[in-house]
Amino acid sequence: MRVTHRSWTVVAILLSMFLAAMEMTVVSTAMPTVVGDLGGLHLYAWAFAAYMLTSTVTVPIYGKLADLRGRKPVMLFGIALFLVGSFACGHADSMAELIGFRALQGLGAGAVQPIGLTIVGDLFDARQRARMQGIFGAVWGLAGLAGPLLGGAIVHSLGWRWVFYVNLPFGVGAMAVLAWAYHERLERHSHKLDLGGAALLTATVLLALLGSRSPRAAMFAIPAAALALAAFVAVERRVREPLFPLDLFAQRVIAVASASGALVGAAMISMVTFVPLWVQSVLGATPTQAGASIAFMAVGWPIASALSGRLLPALGYRRLVRGGLGLVALAAIALALLLRPGVRLLVPQLLTFAYGLGLGFANTPLVIAVQASVPWNRRGVATSSTMFFRTIGGTLAVGILGGVLANTLAASGASAEVAEKLLGPERALLPPALVAGLASSLQGAMSTVFWAVAAIAAAAFAVSLLFPRLELAPAPAEPVGQGPGPQPPLAPE
Repeated sequence: MRVTHRSWTVVAILLSMFLAAMEMTVVSTAMPTVVGDLGGLHLYAWAFAAYMLTSTVTVPIYGKLADLRGRKPVMLFGIALFLVGSFACGHADSMAELIGFRALQGLGAGAVQPIGLTIVGDLFDARQRARMQGIFGAVWGLAGLAGPLLGGAIVHSLGWRWVFYVNLPFGVGAMAVLAWAYHERLERHSHKLDLGGAALLTATVLLALLGSRSPRAAMFAIPAAALALAAFVAVERRVREPLFPLDLFAQRVIAVASASGALVGAAMISMVTFVPLWVQSVLGATPTQAGASIAFMAVGWPIASALSGRLLPALGYRRLVRGGLGLVALAAIALALLLRPGVRLLVPQLLTFAYGLGLGFANTPLVIAVQASVPWNRRGVATSSTMFFRTIGGTLAVGILGGVLANTLAASGASAEVAEKLLGPERALLPPALVAGLASSLQGAMSTVFWAVAAIAAAAFAVSLLFPRLELAPAPAEPVGQGPGPQPPLAPE
């Protein structure tokens, strides 16, 4: 049995996760320019929704495949598929092609985070894993900060296609290091893949997204989505290993965390998706400035996350969750009120920083409360379920709000094909009066979107009011190499 080089294995995993984490914010910066080149403003949000949907639905499937076939081959397959999708995205000649290739890219990305964290869990004991989580958290924060700025610089100097091509050398390097450094002793476990549940859940989300395209589409798609959801719940109740153990949601902590997570994920991803579009189309800013408009969220989040961990014993779960989500709601309302033509770029920067602070204050106590509310052997599925709802909330929100944007713009009488010219080099050639008229139409449509995001954020805060009164129970000591027994139940404060 060849010996695993732990340090180099961690480097390969960190690089892989950095690429997958950065992809969301890099593309947020590039997409306005992509629309200016390829057209398809009415499909703008689908480039985000397709990636998030496939990368989320496949997470539990990849996790079980890693038990069946080993971590290494599944991880290498996921990175390879991500790179194939990245290369194809760079070659896309239409928005429809880009959306399809983004879905392919997401299919690979779905393996990177869960399998990477599983490998780390295999290689390190409990105390070491706690330190490693800090390193991985820093990587996600760095990716969120660097993504918008790097994306803007790449688009400005090399063109939007290189936002996808830049993944290739680093991804290939990560695969080579992982193949050389990581060697596992395969322990096969008996698992059944819930492919039926995954297919029904995907169908539910896709039908809901299709229903946002127009009132006529909604008449057929929304009832079909409801039927698919009912079938999904029926399947999850019967299968031996469901995607989501439904009995978990009988616990108020997990139910409230999942519902608020879905809403706050919807607000967060929508903000990251639509603020750069507004900055570039209405303000006429550069891609780099559009990226900078959301970069400060990634500064506020880790700062508040670190503070909330220290404040948790003194303030308790509920105050931090309510305070954090209240700050998110206030920032979202302020964005809807203040994003107007002529506003300084500093305004969205400060408000997205406040957004990040609120998310950081709320997320840490939510995750800890969920993990502490279940036995050790269900902690992984409980955590991944709540994270899943956050991403699915974002997927649905950007798809539906993209439909709202397209429909509102069409109702204003503005041609989407002409409005797309505001995002490309043709803007400089358009008459000033036409630019002003198009910017006004886009402002009206984007204002509707931002108010919808504010309503979603306010709903997340309202759900947080249902969070139960809990105290921070002391965790039992965890022997190295084995999991602890059941966590003591959370007691009332």
